[in-house]
Amino acid sequence: MEVQLSLNGIGRLVVAGTPLICIETVNEQRTEQLLHRTAETMVKGLPTPKSWSRTQEFEAGSERLTPQEAVQWAGEQEGAGLFIFKDIDAFWHEDVGLRRALLDIAQQRHAPGKSLVFLTGKADIPIELQAEFVVLQHGLPDRAEIQAWFEKRVEGDPVLAAVLRGKEDLDTLVLAAQGLDTPAVERALRLVRVSRNPNLASLIRELYDSKKQVLRRTGIMEFVENEDSPESVGGMAGLKQWMAKREAAFSKEDMTQGRNLPRGVLIMGVSGCGKSLLVKAIAGGWHLPLVRLDMASVYDGVHGSPESSLRLATRTAEALAPCVLWIDEIEAGISSQGFKAEGGAASRVLGYFLTWMQEKAAPVFVAATANAIEMLPAELLRKGRFDEVFYVDLPDLTSRTEIFKIHLRKRGYDLDEFKTDMLAHSAKGFSGAEIEQAVAGAVLESQADRRPMCQQDIMNVIGRTVPLSLTMAEQIKSIEAWAFKRAVPAAGSNRDVT
Repeated sequence: MEVQLSLNGIGRLVVAGTPLICIETVNEQRTEQLLHRTAETMVKGLPTPKSWSRTQEFEAGSERLTPQEAVQWAGEQEGAGLFIFKDIDAFWHEDVGLRRALLDIAQQRHAPGKSLVFLTGKADIPIELQAEFVVLQHGLPDRAEIQAWFEKRVEGDPVLAAVLRGKEDLDTLVLAAQGLDTPAVERALRLVRVSRNPNLASLIRELYDSKKQVLRRTGIMEFVENEDSPESVGGMAGLKQWMAKREAAFSKEDMTQGRNLPRGVLIMGVSGCGKSLLVKAIAGGWHLPLVRLDMASVYDGVHGSPESSLRLATRTAEALAPCVLWIDEIEAGISSQGFKAEGGAASRVLGYFLTWMQEKAAPVFVAATANAIEMLPAELLRKGRFDEVFYVDLPDLTSRTEIFKIHLRKRGYDLDEFKTDMLAHSAKGFSGAEIEQAVAGAVLESQADRRPMCQQDIMNVIGRTVPLSLTMAEQIKSIEAWAFKRAVPAAGSNRDVT
């Protein structure tokens, strides 16, 4: 796991005179401000830090120095000091003299007590220097830092002051801003300032749009717009009861704020029976942002090795926390067969994921779905990784009735005009997705005939549909057999069988 940068942590390194420090940062300005704060508050008597880049010299009006000369200049200064370097990583692989100057600093051939801090997007340190560097990561601001940023800004920003009417609004705004750097939050504020009606809802909407852009740039994750809740799901009493027990034990407010958030669930079962909808219902029920990870893109090589891609994904999810991390069809990236096909890469991905699931401290609820759970390694299913493994079966009579009602109500139909229990009997063996398509198909037929939809339209579509329970009967039986003693039924234990 990466070592996260903190005021106390960098202060100790500077007090100890650590010669070479490399900081991976997403925001140079914010990291530089932290280093200045370190010099002011953590290290007694330390001079103000000096900075160098390709466009900025250590002292105004001084002679322009090459990277090697800049490093040597810092090393030759009297006494202790903190020197900040930008852009050096663009030169140190090609410049032998620069590497030698850095080794001289590391071996303290100059006066000891100086710390040279190098800011970079990615710590790609030359191999002969790697043992000499302490590498830290300054990730996105955490909840406390974002809250402090808003509290400081609200004093001189009348628009922000009008948006925030109390502590509850501030908590809501901080939650919406998590996972963003302060420049992105500032951009959202500027957009709200020029809107006709600046309010909390519009600011949150801009923050969510910023999150979508950030996640889109990662290429392996997406921010999912989600308006579903447990009421959007027909049946699934077992999983709903599981959610309700945790809300009763820890309170929904605590979990929304990331306190006492469970570790996660693995949802397996028949295709089209609502696994994805259940994930959305969990996120919506707990009022948490939902982020989807595409396991296939972890292996496509666009973002480096599979392990580095997965590390980027988990790091981003932790920055967004509290949130729900949705790993759809997890067997596509972590499977027993994958070890044979991908070799060492698949083993390393599994190893990193298991370690992260076991040790993660950030409130990230992992909701993984799988169609072929028998492909997953046994290590992944061990207690302690996920809180529970749920099995989603074909809906029973009661669940099918609820699903018909949900989709008819969603389309604005009066339920009194339909005999939903009759429709549920006729759709025996249908999955939730097939029931939805039956209603959607009936709507299209009635629209084509330019008349209102009726019961018979749905019955006609049901009669023409061959459900997956027939076309994939053997596969469904195999899934049911696997899950019988290994998973908890999402529908609950007491089901009416029809």
